[in-house]
This record gives sequence, structure tokens and C-alpha cells, in this order.
Amino acid sequence: MICPRQCASAACLDDPLEPAPFHQEVALGPKTVDAVWLHTSDGVRVRTAVWRGGREGTVFIFPGRSEYVEKYGRTASALLARGVTAVSIDWRGQGLADRLLRDPTIGHVRRFSDYQRDVEAMFQFAEMQDLPQPWYLLAHSMGGCIGLRTLLGAHPFAAAGFSAPMWGVRIAPKLEALAHVLPILATRLGLGNKRTPTTGRPSYMLEAPFEGNLLTTDPEMWDYIVAQARADAGFRLGGPSLTWLAEALAETRSLLRAPRPDLPAHASVGTLEKIVIAETVETMMSTWTPSSFSWVDGAEHELLMERPAVRDAFLEQVFEIYGEARRAA
Repeated sequence: MICPRQCASAACLDDPLEPAPFHQEVALGPKTVDAVWLHTSDGVRVRTAVWRGGREGTVFIFPGRSEYVEKYGRTASALLARGVTAVSIDWRGQGLADRLLRDPTIGHVRRFSDYQRDVEAMFQFAEMQDLPQPWYLLAHSMGGCIGLRTLLGAHPFAAAGFSAPMWGVRIAPKLEALAHVLPILATRLGLGNKRTPTTGRPSYMLEAPFEGNLLTTDPEMWDYIVAQARADAGFRLGGPSLTWLAEALAETRSLLRAPRPDLPAHASVGTLEKIVIAETVETMMSTWTPSSFSWVDGAEHELLMERPAVRDAFLEQVFEIYGEARRAA
């Protein structure tokens, strides 16, 4: 069980969790949602949301960089329709969770391993709430990086699904050499809190036009996430800090060298992917047993924010993996 104040007494552990705000008007998901604040083992306040009602298990949605729980309202509806409860989180430094720098528009983390403290708090909450078993992972982009690290340790998941997981960060060839040196040097010089050069301060969703965007080919889903960015400043985040980039690059290199987890998994990447290194995902899945991989023709980075046919097909493939795990149990 997790206590909001991280107290040690048994009486305090029985205290109710503190409700957190939730923007149902832009999430457009199931009304059976509860949002609460959680405090991690190092004292950072993060937000989690659970959409209840499914009895066939619980899907843990690990969001990508800059995301927040409301963004997965429609995904939660699709999951509940398939008979499972859904739970998601605002990682530290984004969404309505604690921002870690004086400038809240910089995406930052001191160490990538700190995200595992957020995962731990999420697991403790899920155990306290007795969320239905079995538990499954559904991870997008940076959430896929965090999720793979989780799977390499002790974890409660029966199977995993990945949408364009960040197992390699795509960097322009002319900047690649600098990108691998500058963040490390800046961090050592105490400048790691500075925003990574060439990345922007404003929210991408409020600056970029739909035409040529890097996230989705579906104008309806584009409007959906633009409306969310306008609804709350907490749903906006600019470019990452140099320390975040240094940590992300080090973590992806480490994950490439690590053994594959011993559980069924599926990953999909769009053929128009421009944010993560899609070929790395395909290669890693080829050495993961049992697993499946698919290219999604004509899709951008966010498969769960793509055209309805893409979203449905991706979730069907993920649920096939979940079903394999359930049958093998």
C-alpha cells in the first residue's frame, strides 16, 4: 500500500488517497474514472488515473514523453470495451505531476532510473486498489523505454504491447555526433538543466500545423490532442533538457545490450515514423521470444492516436499477445 505522505505508521497507511484533478471534458473517455495523487519514494508527486469496470484484467498504460492521462481517455474506452480495466500515469516532469525545473516547459529527469520510482508508486496503488488480474503493459514511445526497463526486473505483467517504443532516439545525421557528446559534457559542467538546442519552448501541439505533423495522419485525433493542450497548461511541454537527452541515449544503449524479457510481447511501428528508430524496434523484437512485430502502413508515431482502423488493428494484435499469455498461464 502507498501512503500519500510516505508515513510509516499503519494508521497512516489506511488514510484515503488524495483526489487529483481530471479533465473529463477533453479526455472523452469512460466516466468510471478516478484520478489521485501519488508520492514516490523520493518525494515527487505524480498523478494516476484508473478507469474501472473491466473484469478480465488490467492494462497499465505507460505514456510517452510530454503526455498525460487524459490523452488516453479514448484508449481507455477501447480497453473497457474489451473487458479490461485501464490505469495510466503522469510521469514526473510532465502532465500535472511535479515539474522538476524552475522552467516548467523543459522536460527533465535527473536519471532515467527515477521513472522506475513512478512505476513503483503506480504498482503500489494498483495493489491497494486490488485492480483485476492479470496485469498487462501497453506502452508508447518513452513509456516503451521505461516499460522495457521495468520488464527487466521483478514485475507483475503477463504480457506487453508496445506502440513505437523509444528503444532508439532518431537524431538528424548532421547533429548525431554532437548529440552524443554535448549532453554528457553539459551535465558534467552543471548545465544539464538547459534545454536541448534545436528543440522548442512552446507545446508542439499548439505550434505545429496538422499538415506535416510527426504524430498522426488523422485530423480528428489531431484536433483531440490540440484541444487538450489548450485546456490546461500542464498538458504542454517543450523540448527536453540536455540531461534528459544524455540519460535517454544512455538508457537506450543499455537496453539494446540487455537480454529480452521472458514474457510474450508485441510491437508496432508506423512506416512514416520519424521520432524513434523504427529499425531498432524491429531488430529487438526479432530476438524476443515469444513476440510479434508489425509495420503499420501509412501511420505516424502515435498509433493510438491514428485513424480508427489503425487503432483497432493495433489493439487487436496486442490483445492476441495478451490472450496467448492468458492461455499459457
